[in-house]
Amino acid sequence: MDLGSLRQSYETAGIRIEDLDPDPLIQFEVWFRQVMDADYWEPNAMSVSTIGADGRPRSRNVLLKVFDDRGFVFYTNYRSHKGQELDANPGVALLFSWHELRRQVRIVGAAERTSAAESDAYFASRPRGSQIGAWTSPQSQPLASREELEAREAEVQAQFATGDVPRPSHWGGFLIRPQSLEFWQGRPNRLHDRIRYTRADQTGAWGRERLAP
Repeated sequence: MDLGSLRQSYETAGIRIEDLDPDPLIQFEVWFRQVMDADYWEPNAMSVSTIGADGRPRSRNVLLKVFDDRGFVFYTNYRSHKGQELDANPGVALLFSWHELRRQVRIVGAAERTSAAESDAYFASRPRGSQIGAWTSPQSQPLASREELEAREAEVQAQFATGDVPRPSHWGGFLIRPQSLEFWQGRPNRLHDRIRYTRADQTGAWGRERLAP
């Protein structure tokens, strides 16, 4: 299938370094609020890229649940492929693609597990069905059939028929502490705007630069 004729011209306003906040996490919040105001479907969806034991990259979409001055938090099964890969190699990349606004944000950083208390608090806020699902799924492991998964779900529902559902020890959050963030705005003729923030290793201060599209 030849897709060479599929083209869109990005007729959008540009971005200038001097118009962006010196703190990229504050600037991320500005853009994120604009995406929410645009009624974007799942604005917190992001691609998470990790490196496997074989040295090959792997990407998948997850939902961002917290961002603050520390960085970006999502939750998962620690026994999943991404969980094991992040435990073995904390280097990680995130990508937000907000196509309707012709925007992307690329983030590179290092992952660490959130505290048990933070994971407990978020797990307690989840719908009961999602809590049951966290116990049910041996995420990333082969299944003989859909019926096997449904049978496991029935067993877990019976196990926690009454009372609260506790957080499984193999389920929790990852905090991504960013080292660089790139804000991308689509422009006409593929001459897009790209502003990259990079954190200095010694001082932790953020520097900014414009990149060629």
